[in-house]
Amino acid sequence: MRPWIPTACVVMLLCLVSFGCAGGSPSTAGSTLTSPTNPVTSPVTDPVTTSVTNPASVSIVISDPAACKGSGGPFTHVYVTIADVQASTNADAAPNDPSFVDLTPGLSAAPKQVDLMGQANSSCFLASLGVGQQVTAGNYEQVRIFLAPDSHASSISNNACGASYANCLVRTDNSLHDLVLPTAASQGIELMGNSIINGSIAFNAGDNPYIDLNIDVCSSILAAANGEYELNPIIHAGLIPSSGSTISGTVVSSKTGQPLSGGSVVVALEQKDPATGIDRILMRTSAGSDGTFILCPVPQGTYDLVAVGVDGASVSYSAGVEMGIQSGQLADKIPLVPGSQQGTLEGLITTQGTGTNPLGVSLAVQAGALQQIATDGATITVPLLPGQSPYDEAMLTTDGSSCAGGVDCAPFSMQLPTSTPNVVACSEQTAQFKQQQGSTPGYTAESVAAIPGTGTEAACTSGSLEAPNGPVSVRSGETTMASAIGFKQCQ
Repeated sequence: MRPWIPTACVVMLLCLVSFGCAGGSPSTAGSTLTSPTNPVTSPVTDPVTTSVTNPASVSIVISDPAACKGSGGPFTHVYVTIADVQASTNADAAPNDPSFVDLTPGLSAAPKQVDLMGQANSSCFLASLGVGQQVTAGNYEQVRIFLAPDSHASSISNNACGASYANCLVRTDNSLHDLVLPTAASQGIELMGNSIINGSIAFNAGDNPYIDLNIDVCSSILAAANGEYELNPIIHAGLIPSSGSTISGTVVSSKTGQPLSGGSVVVALEQKDPATGIDRILMRTSAGSDGTFILCPVPQGTYDLVAVGVDGASVSYSAGVEMGIQSGQLADKIPLVPGSQQGTLEGLITTQGTGTNPLGVSLAVQAGALQQIATDGATITVPLLPGQSPYDEAMLTTDGSSCAGGVDCAPFSMQLPTSTPNVVACSEQTAQFKQQQGSTPGYTAESVAAIPGTGTEAACTSGSLEAPNGPVSVRSGETTMASAIGFKQCQ
Protein backbone atom coordinates (compact mmCIF):
# COMPACT_ATOMS: atom_id res chain seq x y z
CA MET A 1 0.00 0.00 0.00
CA ARG A 2 1.22 3.48 -0.75
CA PRO A 3 2.17 5.51 2.36
CA TRP A 4 0.19 8.68 2.98
CA ILE A 5 2.34 11.72 3.71
CA PRO A 6 0.55 14.71 5.28
CA THR A 7 1.26 18.20 4.04
CA ALA A 8 1.10 21.53 5.81
CA CYS A 9 -2.34 23.09 5.94
CA VAL A 10 -3.32 26.31 4.23
CA VAL A 11 -6.75 27.89 4.03
CA MET A 12 -8.39 26.50 0.90
CA LEU A 13 -11.77 24.78 0.71
CA LEU A 14 -12.46 22.06 3.24
CA CYS A 15 -10.12 19.20 3.93
CA LEU A 16 -8.46 17.57 6.89
CA VAL A 17 -5.16 16.66 5.28
CA SER A 18 -4.83 15.74 1.61
CA PHE A 19 -2.45 13.06 0.47
CA GLY A 20 -0.90 12.43 -2.91
CA CYS A 21 -2.09 9.49 -5.00
CA ALA A 22 -0.73 7.82 -8.14
CA GLY A 23 2.70 9.30 -7.58
CA GLY A 24 1.36 12.84 -7.18
CA SER A 25 2.47 15.54 -4.80
CA PRO A 26 0.47 16.24 -1.66
CA SER A 27 -2.32 18.73 -2.21
CA THR A 28 -3.11 21.78 -0.17
CA ALA A 29 -5.53 21.36 2.71
CA GLY A 30 -7.98 23.56 4.50
CA SER A 31 -9.69 24.76 7.60
CA THR A 32 -12.28 23.27 9.91
CA LEU A 33 -15.88 23.64 8.83
CA THR A 34 -17.78 26.64 9.99
CA SER A 35 -21.42 27.42 9.37
CA PRO A 36 -21.54 27.86 5.58
CA THR A 37 -22.47 31.17 4.06
CA ASN A 38 -26.10 30.90 3.03
CA PRO A 39 -26.73 32.16 -0.52
CA VAL A 40 -30.50 31.99 0.02
CA THR A 41 -32.17 35.14 1.23
CA SER A 42 -34.26 33.53 3.96
CA PRO A 43 -32.30 33.18 7.25
CA VAL A 44 -31.38 29.91 8.90
CA THR A 45 -34.00 29.09 11.49
CA ASP A 46 -32.57 28.49 14.97
CA PRO A 47 -32.97 24.81 15.84
CA VAL A 48 -35.43 23.82 18.52
CA THR A 49 -33.57 22.64 21.62
CA THR A 50 -34.82 19.36 23.01
CA SER A 51 -33.60 17.06 25.76
CA VAL A 52 -31.79 14.18 24.05
CA THR A 53 -30.00 11.22 25.61
CA ASN A 54 -26.35 10.80 24.48
CA PRO A 55 -26.69 13.59 21.92
CA ALA A 56 -24.73 14.46 18.82
CA SER A 57 -24.98 17.98 17.41
CA VAL A 58 -25.91 17.62 13.73
CA SER A 59 -25.82 20.20 10.95
CA ILE A 60 -27.35 19.79 7.48
CA VAL A 61 -25.88 21.28 4.30
CA ILE A 62 -26.63 20.89 0.59
CA SER A 63 -24.27 20.70 -2.38
CA ASP A 64 -24.28 19.97 -6.10
CA PRO A 65 -21.14 20.17 -8.26
CA ALA A 66 -23.40 20.18 -11.34
CA ALA A 67 -21.69 19.00 -14.49
CA CYS A 68 -24.62 20.00 -16.69
CA LYS A 69 -24.05 23.69 -15.99
CA GLY A 70 -20.86 23.45 -18.03
CA SER A 71 -20.49 24.44 -21.66
CA GLY A 72 -23.44 23.13 -23.66
CA GLY A 73 -25.61 22.33 -20.63
CA PRO A 74 -29.35 22.99 -21.00
CA PHE A 75 -30.09 24.90 -17.76
CA THR A 76 -28.84 28.06 -16.08
CA HIS A 77 -30.79 27.76 -12.81
CA VAL A 78 -32.60 24.95 -11.00
CA TYR A 79 -34.43 26.13 -7.87
CA VAL A 80 -35.74 23.72 -5.23
CA THR A 81 -37.41 24.67 -1.96
CA ILE A 82 -36.63 22.40 1.01
CA ALA A 83 -39.15 22.26 3.82
CA ASP A 84 -37.72 19.60 6.17
CA VAL A 85 -35.10 16.85 6.61
CA GLN A 86 -35.75 13.84 8.86
CA ALA A 87 -33.80 10.68 9.70
CA SER A 88 -34.54 7.27 11.23
CA THR A 89 -32.42 4.43 12.57
CA ASN A 90 -34.92 2.03 10.97
CA ALA A 91 -34.30 1.43 7.26
CA ASP A 92 -37.84 0.06 6.90
CA ALA A 93 -39.61 2.89 8.71
CA ALA A 94 -42.76 4.05 6.92
CA PRO A 95 -43.56 7.76 6.49
CA ASN A 96 -44.54 9.43 9.77
CA ASP A 97 -43.04 6.57 11.78
CA PRO A 98 -42.23 7.76 15.34
CA SER A 99 -38.60 6.68 14.87
CA PHE A 100 -37.96 9.71 12.62
CA VAL A 101 -36.19 12.67 14.20
CA ASP A 102 -36.39 16.18 12.76
CA LEU A 103 -32.92 17.37 11.73
CA THR A 104 -34.14 20.82 10.65
CA PRO A 105 -36.83 21.97 13.10
CA GLY A 106 -38.31 25.28 12.05
CA LEU A 107 -37.54 24.77 8.37
CA SER A 108 -41.10 23.73 7.65
CA ALA A 109 -42.30 27.14 8.82
CA ALA A 110 -39.71 28.93 6.65
CA PRO A 111 -38.76 26.66 3.71
CA LYS A 112 -35.45 27.45 2.05
CA GLN A 113 -35.06 27.87 -1.70
CA VAL A 114 -31.72 26.83 -3.17
CA ASP A 115 -30.34 27.25 -6.69
CA LEU A 116 -28.72 23.89 -7.43
CA MET A 117 -26.67 25.60 -10.12
CA GLY A 118 -25.65 28.47 -7.88
CA GLN A 119 -22.10 29.31 -6.87
CA ALA A 120 -20.93 27.27 -3.88
CA ASN A 121 -19.18 29.04 -1.02
CA SER A 122 -15.59 28.38 0.05
CA SER A 123 -16.72 25.27 1.93
CA CYS A 124 -18.32 23.83 -1.23
CA PHE A 125 -21.89 24.21 0.03
CA LEU A 126 -24.83 25.91 -1.63
CA ALA A 127 -26.71 26.43 1.61
CA SER A 128 -27.04 25.49 5.25
CA LEU A 129 -30.38 23.95 6.17
CA GLY A 130 -29.86 23.62 9.91
CA VAL A 131 -27.06 23.99 12.43
CA GLY A 132 -26.35 22.15 15.68
CA GLN A 133 -29.54 20.15 16.11
CA GLN A 134 -29.17 17.71 18.99
CA VAL A 135 -30.15 14.13 18.14
CA THR A 136 -29.66 10.81 19.88
CA ALA A 137 -26.45 9.03 18.93
CA GLY A 138 -27.03 6.01 16.72
CA ASN A 139 -26.78 4.49 13.26
CA TYR A 140 -29.27 6.22 10.95
CA GLU A 141 -30.27 4.14 7.93
CA GLN A 142 -32.98 6.29 6.34
CA VAL A 143 -33.24 9.99 5.49
CA ARG A 144 -36.33 11.76 4.15
CA ILE A 145 -36.25 15.15 2.43
CA PHE A 146 -39.42 17.18 2.08
CA LEU A 147 -39.85 19.75 -0.71
CA ALA A 148 -42.38 22.55 -0.65
CA PRO A 149 -45.27 22.10 -3.14
CA ASP A 150 -46.44 24.81 -5.53
CA SER A 151 -49.35 25.57 -3.21
CA HIS A 152 -46.81 27.15 -0.83
CA ALA A 153 -45.21 29.34 -3.52
CA SER A 154 -46.68 32.61 -2.31
CA SER A 155 -45.23 32.13 1.20
CA ILE A 156 -41.62 31.51 0.07
CA SER A 157 -39.38 34.46 0.80
CA ASN A 158 -37.91 36.08 -2.35
CA ASN A 159 -39.21 33.25 -4.49
CA ALA A 160 -37.14 33.11 -7.68
CA CYS A 161 -39.86 30.96 -9.28
CA GLY A 162 -42.56 33.63 -8.95
CA ALA A 163 -45.90 33.43 -7.20
CA SER A 164 -47.03 30.20 -8.88
CA TYR A 165 -44.14 27.76 -8.42
CA ALA A 166 -42.11 26.55 -5.44
CA ASN A 167 -39.59 24.65 -7.57
CA CYS A 168 -38.56 25.62 -11.10
CA LEU A 169 -35.80 25.71 -13.70
CA VAL A 170 -34.51 28.29 -16.14
CA ARG A 171 -33.29 27.07 -19.51
CA THR A 172 -30.43 28.67 -21.41
CA ASP A 173 -33.01 30.57 -23.49
CA ASN A 174 -34.13 32.25 -20.21
CA SER A 175 -37.52 30.50 -20.24
CA LEU A 176 -38.82 29.59 -16.78
CA HIS A 177 -40.54 26.23 -16.21
CA ASP A 178 -42.29 24.64 -13.25
CA LEU A 179 -40.62 21.60 -11.72
CA VAL A 180 -43.47 19.23 -10.95
CA LEU A 181 -42.90 17.12 -7.85
CA PRO A 182 -43.56 13.36 -7.86
CA THR A 183 -46.58 12.25 -5.90
CA ALA A 184 -44.36 10.46 -3.39
CA ALA A 185 -42.68 13.75 -2.46
CA SER A 186 -45.57 14.57 -0.12
CA GLN A 187 -44.27 11.81 2.18
CA GLY A 188 -40.67 12.85 1.78
CA ILE A 189 -38.05 11.78 -0.74
CA GLU A 190 -36.71 8.56 0.74
CA LEU A 191 -32.96 7.97 0.91
CA MET A 192 -31.63 4.61 2.09
CA GLY A 193 -29.27 1.86 0.99
CA ASN A 194 -27.22 3.04 -2.00
CA SER A 195 -28.51 6.60 -1.58
CA ILE A 196 -26.60 6.90 1.70
CA ILE A 197 -22.86 6.85 1.11
CA ASN A 198 -21.27 3.90 2.96
CA GLY A 199 -24.76 2.55 3.68
CA SER A 200 -25.68 4.48 6.83
CA ILE A 201 -24.87 7.57 8.89
CA ALA A 202 -23.46 7.00 12.37
CA PHE A 203 -23.69 9.73 15.03
CA ASN A 204 -21.55 9.29 18.13
CA ALA A 205 -22.30 11.05 21.39
CA GLY A 206 -20.48 14.36 21.58
CA ASP A 207 -19.80 14.53 17.82
CA ASN A 208 -20.57 17.61 15.73
CA PRO A 209 -21.10 16.02 12.31
CA TYR A 210 -22.30 17.57 9.10
CA ILE A 211 -24.66 15.68 6.80
CA ASP A 212 -24.31 16.71 3.17
CA LEU A 213 -27.22 16.27 0.77
CA ASN A 214 -25.68 16.03 -2.69
CA ILE A 215 -28.27 16.41 -5.45
CA ASP A 216 -27.31 15.19 -8.91
CA VAL A 217 -29.41 17.75 -10.74
CA CYS A 218 -28.11 16.55 -14.11
CA SER A 219 -29.93 13.23 -13.65
CA SER A 220 -32.91 14.49 -11.68
CA ILE A 221 -34.92 16.35 -14.31
CA LEU A 222 -37.33 14.45 -16.53
CA ALA A 223 -38.99 15.93 -19.61
CA ALA A 224 -42.70 15.14 -19.72
CA ALA A 225 -44.74 14.46 -22.85
CA ASN A 226 -46.70 17.72 -22.45
CA GLY A 227 -43.54 19.85 -22.38
CA GLU A 228 -43.39 20.13 -18.60
CA TYR A 229 -40.46 19.11 -16.42
CA GLU A 230 -40.62 16.80 -13.43
CA LEU A 231 -38.15 16.65 -10.58
CA ASN A 232 -37.31 13.04 -9.72
CA PRO A 233 -34.43 13.84 -7.38
CA ILE A 234 -31.28 11.72 -7.40
CA ILE A 235 -29.80 12.50 -3.98
CA HIS A 236 -26.97 11.01 -1.96
CA ALA A 237 -26.53 11.72 1.75
CA GLY A 238 -23.17 11.37 3.43
CA LEU A 239 -21.52 12.16 6.73
CA ILE A 240 -18.90 14.91 6.54
CA PRO A 241 -16.60 15.12 9.57
CA SER A 242 -16.32 18.54 11.17
CA SER A 243 -13.01 18.99 9.34
CA GLY A 244 -14.43 17.90 5.97
CA SER A 245 -12.50 16.60 2.95
CA THR A 246 -12.15 16.98 -0.78
CA ILE A 247 -10.74 15.22 -3.85
CA SER A 248 -9.08 17.38 -6.46
CA GLY A 249 -6.77 17.05 -9.43
CA THR A 250 -6.12 18.04 -13.03
CA VAL A 251 -7.21 16.39 -16.28
CA VAL A 252 -4.61 16.59 -19.07
CA SER A 253 -3.80 15.13 -22.46
CA SER A 254 -1.41 12.18 -22.27
CA LYS A 255 0.24 13.48 -25.43
CA THR A 256 0.99 17.05 -24.35
CA GLY A 257 0.67 16.92 -20.57
CA GLN A 258 -1.50 20.02 -20.85
CA PRO A 259 -5.22 20.59 -20.29
CA LEU A 260 -7.53 19.85 -23.20
CA SER A 261 -7.90 22.97 -25.33
CA GLY A 262 -11.56 23.98 -25.59
CA GLY A 263 -14.38 21.45 -25.46
CA SER A 264 -15.45 20.02 -22.11
CA VAL A 265 -14.31 17.55 -19.44
CA VAL A 266 -16.50 15.82 -16.85
CA VAL A 267 -15.13 14.05 -13.77
CA ALA A 268 -17.36 11.61 -11.84
CA LEU A 269 -16.91 10.23 -8.34
CA GLU A 270 -18.16 6.64 -8.25
CA GLN A 271 -18.62 3.91 -5.67
CA LYS A 272 -19.52 0.25 -6.08
CA ASP A 273 -23.12 -0.83 -5.65
CA PRO A 274 -22.82 -3.66 -3.10
CA ALA A 275 -25.64 -5.58 -4.80
CA THR A 276 -24.20 -5.56 -8.34
CA GLY A 277 -20.57 -4.49 -8.01
CA ILE A 278 -21.15 -1.81 -10.67
CA ASP A 279 -19.66 1.62 -10.04
CA ARG A 280 -22.45 4.19 -9.72
CA ILE A 281 -21.99 7.94 -9.96
CA LEU A 282 -22.35 9.74 -6.63
CA MET A 283 -21.34 13.20 -7.83
CA ARG A 284 -19.75 14.79 -10.87
CA THR A 285 -18.29 18.10 -11.87
CA SER A 286 -16.86 19.88 -14.90
CA ALA A 287 -13.13 20.58 -15.08
CA GLY A 288 -12.12 24.20 -15.62
CA SER A 289 -10.34 25.52 -18.70
CA ASP A 290 -7.06 24.85 -16.90
CA GLY A 291 -8.06 21.20 -16.40
CA THR A 292 -8.48 21.46 -12.64
CA PHE A 293 -11.44 19.99 -10.79
CA ILE A 294 -12.61 19.80 -7.19
CA LEU A 295 -15.15 17.34 -5.82
CA CYS A 296 -16.36 18.32 -2.39
CA PRO A 297 -17.53 17.76 0.19
CA VAL A 298 -16.57 14.08 -0.11
CA PRO A 299 -17.71 11.81 2.74
CA GLN A 300 -15.16 9.44 4.22
CA GLY A 301 -14.80 6.39 2.00
CA THR A 302 -13.05 4.82 -0.97
CA TYR A 303 -14.06 5.75 -4.50
CA ASP A 304 -13.16 5.53 -8.18
CA LEU A 305 -12.64 8.64 -10.31
CA VAL A 306 -13.72 8.56 -13.96
CA ALA A 307 -12.93 11.47 -16.32
CA VAL A 308 -13.99 11.86 -19.96
CA GLY A 309 -13.48 14.72 -22.39
CA VAL A 310 -13.53 16.11 -25.89
CA ASP A 311 -11.47 19.12 -27.00
CA GLY A 312 -12.40 22.14 -29.10
CA ALA A 313 -11.33 20.37 -32.28
CA SER A 314 -13.86 17.56 -31.54
CA VAL A 315 -11.06 15.12 -30.71
CA SER A 316 -12.35 12.43 -28.37
CA TYR A 317 -10.20 11.27 -25.45
CA SER A 318 -10.18 7.96 -23.57
CA ALA A 319 -11.73 7.74 -20.15
CA GLY A 320 -9.17 8.27 -17.39
CA VAL A 321 -9.88 6.03 -14.38
CA GLU A 322 -8.23 6.24 -10.96
CA MET A 323 -9.28 3.27 -8.85
CA GLY A 324 -9.41 3.24 -5.06
CA ILE A 325 -8.91 6.90 -4.19
CA GLN A 326 -9.99 8.04 -0.73
CA SER A 327 -11.51 11.25 0.49
CA GLY A 328 -8.77 13.70 1.33
CA GLN A 329 -6.38 12.44 -1.35
CA LEU A 330 -5.02 14.35 -4.32
CA ALA A 331 -5.73 12.76 -7.68
CA ASP A 332 -2.81 14.69 -9.21
CA LYS A 333 -2.86 14.53 -13.05
CA ILE A 334 -5.30 12.24 -14.85
CA PRO A 335 -4.07 11.72 -18.44
CA LEU A 336 -6.66 11.14 -21.15
CA VAL A 337 -5.39 9.49 -24.35
CA PRO A 338 -6.37 11.39 -27.53
CA GLY A 339 -8.14 9.42 -30.23
CA SER A 340 -10.16 10.78 -33.11
CA GLN A 341 -13.89 11.52 -33.10
CA GLN A 342 -16.43 10.29 -30.60
CA GLY A 343 -18.56 7.33 -31.56
CA THR A 344 -22.31 7.02 -31.16
CA LEU A 345 -24.19 4.23 -29.41
CA GLU A 346 -27.84 4.09 -30.37
CA GLY A 347 -30.65 1.81 -29.40
CA LEU A 348 -34.30 1.44 -28.63
CA ILE A 349 -36.11 1.24 -25.32
CA THR A 350 -39.49 -0.46 -25.49
CA THR A 351 -42.42 -0.84 -23.13
CA GLN A 352 -45.11 -3.45 -23.50
CA GLY A 353 -48.51 -3.10 -21.86
CA THR A 354 -50.58 -5.80 -20.23
CA GLY A 355 -54.31 -6.09 -19.76
CA THR A 356 -54.34 -3.51 -16.97
CA ASN A 357 -51.46 -1.43 -18.30
CA PRO A 358 -52.52 0.19 -21.58
CA LEU A 359 -50.11 1.55 -24.12
CA GLY A 360 -49.45 5.24 -24.43
CA VAL A 361 -48.40 5.67 -20.81
CA SER A 362 -46.14 8.69 -20.38
CA LEU A 363 -42.93 6.95 -19.35
CA ALA A 364 -39.70 8.76 -18.40
CA VAL A 365 -36.65 6.79 -19.50
CA GLN A 366 -32.96 7.47 -18.96
CA ALA A 367 -30.16 5.63 -20.71
CA GLY A 368 -26.55 5.19 -19.68
CA ALA A 369 -23.43 3.25 -20.65
CA LEU A 370 -21.31 0.79 -18.66
CA GLN A 371 -17.70 -0.17 -19.38
CA GLN A 372 -15.66 -2.99 -17.88
CA ILE A 373 -12.07 -2.38 -16.78
CA ALA A 374 -9.95 -5.41 -17.59
CA THR A 375 -7.38 -4.68 -14.85
CA ASP A 376 -9.55 -5.96 -12.00
CA GLY A 377 -12.86 -6.69 -13.69
CA ALA A 378 -14.49 -3.54 -12.32
CA THR A 379 -17.42 -2.09 -14.26
CA ILE A 380 -17.71 1.69 -14.33
CA THR A 381 -20.55 3.98 -15.34
CA VAL A 382 -19.30 6.28 -18.09
CA PRO A 383 -20.15 9.92 -17.33
CA LEU A 384 -21.66 11.65 -20.34
CA LEU A 385 -20.73 15.13 -21.48
CA PRO A 386 -23.31 17.92 -21.05
CA GLY A 387 -25.30 18.82 -24.15
CA GLN A 388 -24.32 15.58 -25.91
CA SER A 389 -26.13 12.77 -24.17
CA PRO A 390 -29.49 11.95 -22.62
CA TYR A 391 -28.69 11.96 -18.92
CA ASP A 392 -29.91 15.52 -18.41
CA GLU A 393 -33.35 15.00 -19.96
CA ALA A 394 -35.31 11.80 -20.11
CA MET A 395 -36.91 10.38 -23.20
CA LEU A 396 -40.54 9.43 -23.41
CA THR A 397 -42.41 6.51 -24.84
CA THR A 398 -45.12 7.41 -27.32
CA ASP A 399 -47.85 5.75 -29.31
CA GLY A 400 -46.16 5.89 -32.70
CA SER A 401 -46.28 4.07 -35.99
CA SER A 402 -42.52 3.44 -35.81
CA CYS A 403 -43.00 1.08 -32.87
CA ALA A 404 -43.84 -2.59 -33.22
CA GLY A 405 -47.45 -3.60 -32.75
CA GLY A 406 -48.56 -3.56 -29.12
CA VAL A 407 -45.38 -1.76 -28.00
CA ASP A 408 -44.39 1.80 -27.12
CA CYS A 409 -40.82 2.77 -27.90
CA ALA A 410 -38.24 5.52 -27.54
CA PRO A 411 -34.76 5.80 -29.09
CA PHE A 412 -31.58 6.73 -27.25
CA SER A 413 -28.29 8.06 -28.55
CA MET A 414 -25.05 8.53 -26.60
CA GLN A 415 -21.71 9.98 -27.72
CA LEU A 416 -18.83 8.02 -26.17
CA PRO A 417 -15.00 7.87 -26.21
CA THR A 418 -13.55 5.59 -28.87
CA SER A 419 -10.23 4.87 -27.14
CA THR A 420 -9.87 2.27 -24.39
CA PRO A 421 -9.64 3.60 -20.82
CA ASN A 422 -6.40 4.77 -19.23
CA VAL A 423 -6.36 3.24 -15.73
CA VAL A 424 -4.31 3.43 -12.53
CA ALA A 425 -4.76 1.83 -9.11
CA CYS A 426 -4.39 4.55 -6.50
CA SER A 427 -3.35 2.05 -3.82
CA GLU A 428 -0.19 0.98 -5.67
CA GLN A 429 2.82 3.02 -4.63
CA THR A 430 4.62 3.34 -7.98
CA ALA A 431 1.71 2.74 -10.33
CA GLN A 432 1.45 4.58 -13.61
CA PHE A 433 -1.62 4.98 -15.78
CA LYS A 434 -1.91 2.12 -18.27
CA GLN A 435 -4.21 2.10 -21.25
CA GLN A 436 -6.36 -1.01 -21.52
CA GLN A 437 -5.67 -3.40 -24.38
CA GLY A 438 -7.82 -3.42 -27.49
CA SER A 439 -8.31 -1.05 -30.39
CA THR A 440 -11.87 -0.05 -29.50
CA PRO A 441 -13.73 0.08 -26.18
CA GLY A 442 -16.79 -2.03 -25.46
CA TYR A 443 -19.92 -0.55 -23.91
CA THR A 444 -23.09 -2.03 -22.46
CA ALA A 445 -26.17 0.17 -22.68
CA GLU A 446 -28.51 0.21 -19.70
CA SER A 447 -31.68 2.01 -18.79
CA VAL A 448 -34.03 2.80 -15.94
CA ALA A 449 -37.66 3.77 -16.33
CA ALA A 450 -40.29 5.45 -14.20
CA ILE A 451 -43.70 6.96 -14.77
CA PRO A 452 -43.66 10.69 -13.93
CA GLY A 453 -45.40 11.35 -10.65
CA THR A 454 -44.51 8.04 -9.03
CA GLY A 455 -41.26 9.11 -7.37
CA THR A 456 -37.79 7.62 -7.69
CA GLU A 457 -38.76 3.95 -7.44
CA ALA A 458 -38.74 2.06 -10.71
CA ALA A 459 -42.27 1.77 -12.06
CA CYS A 460 -41.51 -0.89 -14.64
CA THR A 461 -40.05 -4.37 -14.60
CA SER A 462 -37.47 -5.74 -16.97
CA GLY A 463 -35.67 -9.01 -17.44
CA SER A 464 -32.47 -7.00 -17.38
CA LEU A 465 -31.73 -3.31 -17.10
CA GLU A 466 -28.71 -3.97 -19.31
CA ALA A 467 -28.87 -4.69 -23.01
CA PRO A 468 -29.01 -8.50 -23.27
CA ASN A 469 -26.18 -9.12 -25.72
CA GLY A 470 -23.44 -7.54 -23.63
CA PRO A 471 -20.74 -5.08 -24.69
CA VAL A 472 -20.59 -3.67 -28.20
CA SER A 473 -17.65 -1.86 -29.81
CA VAL A 474 -18.00 1.85 -30.53
CA ARG A 475 -15.76 3.21 -33.28
CA SER A 476 -14.70 6.71 -34.17
CA GLY A 477 -17.22 8.64 -36.23
CA GLU A 478 -19.50 5.63 -36.55
CA THR A 479 -22.88 4.75 -35.11
CA THR A 480 -23.25 1.39 -33.37
CA MET A 481 -26.61 -0.15 -32.55
CA ALA A 482 -27.11 -1.62 -29.09
CA SER A 483 -29.60 -4.36 -28.36
CA ALA A 484 -33.11 -3.17 -27.53
CA ILE A 485 -33.88 -2.76 -23.83
CA GLY A 486 -37.41 -3.86 -22.99
CA PHE A 487 -39.64 -2.96 -20.03
CA LYS A 488 -42.93 -4.58 -19.09
CA GLN A 489 -45.80 -3.97 -16.69
CA CYS A 490 -45.36 -0.21 -16.53
CA GLN A 491 -48.17 1.08 -14.34
